[in-house]
Amino acid sequence: MSQDLDTVFAALADPTRRTILAMLLEDDMAVTDVAEPFEMSLAAISKHLAILTRAGLISQEKRGRVKWCKLEPDALRAASVWMQGFGQFEPVNLDAFERFLQVELPPADEA
Repeated sequence: MSQDLDTVFAALADPTRRTILAMLLEDDMAVTDVAEPFEMSLAAISKHLAILTRAGLISQEKRGRVKWCKLEPDALRAASVWMQGFGQFEPVNLDAFERFLQVELPPADEA
């Protein structure tokens, strides 16, 4: 698992790759469409896509003559779980907190 995490975090370390992932949140995209907003060659974008693919963060498939990229959000699950281990606080469940207060604190007219 450590090597998988290393691969994911290495892929996420680059701002171009993070931008590509954000773009793919919207929908699958052709490689040429992914490359369009960047001022780099298609070969350079292809290298970024290969790194994201190796990390399992995206998948690529050929549809006709066009290569498409698709986000694979489950690949971030292990990294997310690992990072949550560093959180200092659990998320607050406001409904449970309200029930706790109702049990523990007397109503304002009784106080």
